[in-house]
Amino acid sequence: MKNKILKILKDNEDFISGEEISKEFHMTRAAIWKYINMLKEDGYTIESVPRKGYRIISLPDILTYEEVKKYLDTDFIGRNIYYFDSINSTNKKAKEIAFGEKEGTVLVAEEQANGKGRLGRQWISPKGKGIWMSIVLKPKVDPMTVAKITLLGAAAVHKALINMGIKSEIKWPNDILIDGKKVCGILTEMSAELNMINYVIMGIGINVNLDEDDIPEDLKDKATSIKIKKGEIIDRKQLLATVLNEFEKFYIDFINNNIVSKAINICKENSALIGKEIKVIRGEEIRLGRALDINEEGELVVEFKEGDIENIYSGEISIRGMKGYF
Repeated sequence: MKNKILKILKDNEDFISGEEISKEFHMTRAAIWKYINMLKEDGYTIESVPRKGYRIISLPDILTYEEVKKYLDTDFIGRNIYYFDSINSTNKKAKEIAFGEKEGTVLVAEEQANGKGRLGRQWISPKGKGIWMSIVLKPKVDPMTVAKITLLGAAAVHKALINMGIKSEIKWPNDILIDGKKVCGILTEMSAELNMINYVIMGIGINVNLDEDDIPEDLKDKATSIKIKKGEIIDRKQLLATVLNEFEKFYIDFINNNIVSKAINICKENSALIGKEIKVIRGEEIRLGRALDINEEGELVVEFKEGDIENIYSGEISIRGMKGYF
């Protein structure tokens, strides 16, 4: 009911009386007042004037479906959004509910208490300043091809940033960089049995409106935000929807036609690694080499100092530049 009252307020640019709302939804004035107060608690600025009624003055910067949907141009990705003010981890929650959810369901939180990146690393997720989300996917594909979905996500975020006039680079397989510093990380997790996928959870964390003070000292040389780089506050709702719009296009090509070439080309053309000297870290082993290419399977092609060339599957490895993170 709260969302129905929100819609009628949004549809009326001027005041709408409590009597009209009461007739529309067959409820008492007291009940209407309760829902109006709930909307105010959500961050909506609503003016109340005796004998005139109610009108919305301003909308909150929150990532609910009601606020995101006007920017969405998808068939199924993001058409069901679970919104959390605070959560331990969107990926963890998504895995708990994935079996019962439709493909394309999105979980998004204003903050994560225990956000995770690849290899179990912590992901800093301050409240109301980023996009911390997970997408539930159920592709009917070979589990061995799931790593490609991370590249679809990376290409989608890159395209969304391009649409905002922001140039970024993709650090294979799952990071988006601006001027060599990380603004986005992607964590893809899967539940599968033999040759059948139960579900895939793709977590995307984007540092949108973080300030310098939000970034820990030990990460300042590695991480940044779009706001810091662009010098202005970014509309999180529009960015979230644009990422979902771009991702659905790539994902449909993948599940229907096994086509990932468009996304891989974006990852190659905007690669932060290709042509660069890198470190390949597997556990305690560190090898030096040069990134040559990203092949059609989405693997990183590396020529090592010893002369051997290897196609690297993302898995449990880290890639670093010769002078640090990149």
